[in-house]
Amino acid sequence: MFEHPGRTANRTARRLRAVSALVALSMAAALAACSSSPSTGAGASSHSTLIFADVAPFSGVDAALGPIYLVSCTGATNAINAAGGILGHKVACMSKDTRGEPADALPAVGSLLANTKNLELVIGCTSDEAASVVPLLNQKKTVMFCMTGQSEFDHVKYPYFYRLVPPDLAESYAMTVIAQKLGYSKIALAFGNDIGSQTFVQPALAAIAKAGLHVVANVTLDLKATTFRTEAAKIVAAHPDAIMTEALGNADPTLFAEIKQLNNGHMIPLIGTSAAISPVFYTASAKAVGAAQFAANFHADNLVTATSGPAYDAFTKALLAVKGKVSGAQTGNFTTYFTAPGAVHLYDGMNLAALAMVAAHSTDVAKWKPWIAKIGDGVPGAVVVNSYAQGLAALKAGKQIRYIGPGGPTSFDPYHDSPGIFQIDTYSPTGAVLVAGSISAAELRAVTP
Repeated sequence: MFEHPGRTANRTARRLRAVSALVALSMAAALAACSSSPSTGAGASSHSTLIFADVAPFSGVDAALGPIYLVSCTGATNAINAAGGILGHKVACMSKDTRGEPADALPAVGSLLANTKNLELVIGCTSDEAASVVPLLNQKKTVMFCMTGQSEFDHVKYPYFYRLVPPDLAESYAMTVIAQKLGYSKIALAFGNDIGSQTFVQPALAAIAKAGLHVVANVTLDLKATTFRTEAAKIVAAHPDAIMTEALGNADPTLFAEIKQLNNGHMIPLIGTSAAISPVFYTASAKAVGAAQFAANFHADNLVTATSGPAYDAFTKALLAVKGKVSGAQTGNFTTYFTAPGAVHLYDGMNLAALAMVAAHSTDVAKWKPWIAKIGDGVPGAVVVNSYAQGLAALKAGKQIRYIGPGGPTSFDPYHDSPGIFQIDTYSPTGAVLVAGSISAAELRAVTP
């Protein structure tokens, strides 16, 4: 039935107001929980353990994200401790499950702030919950490295917010470039109904149009559903050259299996976001459609990361040292963590924060936070270091340093964004991540609306 646009807009506005009211109430409760919280900014007492907290989904449809970040956190802090710690302090990881829901994330973060002594850093804060928890963490003067691509953080300044990954719209443009490079012209979109996945849709539609390609189907996947037969049938009937997608949990693998069934046993080529570069996603997708067929039909955008050299060696050594020691992490093809965006870029964020404390001779956030950009971007005469241990030694020798980790060099803008550049990744049939090409800044600009 046709609905008048004015009524639709009014209904949408009411819904948004209701959601905003829920978030406001949850934030008020979280702030109340924080009212007697231990100080997170004044510096830790002598020889106490510093806490890096992984704030991310460990349950719900995006439950695979939390363990990826926790592998990185455990590996990074283990390596920091092996090098002597931070100013006489050991470092430990803890996790807080946001369930991928703003209403659950706020009380979880409120509890974290209220009950955690010597909380020095938060990592994670994905697109599922960042809009609600970033303002709270910022208000409590807690430095955070977040894995959110939401564009609202592109031009809103939160002084304690840092991001080493691009906004979602840039990934949408990158996926469009991949489609161009592979000669695809008819595109189907299949994105999950969660906040993080839906932020790709409008930028993708605009970029596809700018590139002269055509959207032949656009479906939204309910991440709590167990079948997508209707959506798969719509996609198959549209005869796309490729499907752009992000639907985490079991959604994408289930969709892939049903498309294969409806398409006479053949896969339609897939183009994923960087979130698809993870052991959980590969394992589930390969099981759904067959490893060889999945690998032959899948590409994803990803940030350019090191695949060799001293930074990569230090990173992989740090992660391998904790293999089998992180709850919920996969130990099968563990090398997939070496290119998982969250593992790479949060590892760099933790090293930047740890080296900033050493450079500032303090665990007081007001003193060490300004050193993050100085150490990441470098200053004239700085020596390049590729690990915490190497940076610590150089600082003790009285040198200025520039940290360049496996995620590459940083270039922070006034909003503390350092988005990097893209590559194109595929999988081998055994689940190893392969670099299939690169995406230049000029190619991204050409499809930017």
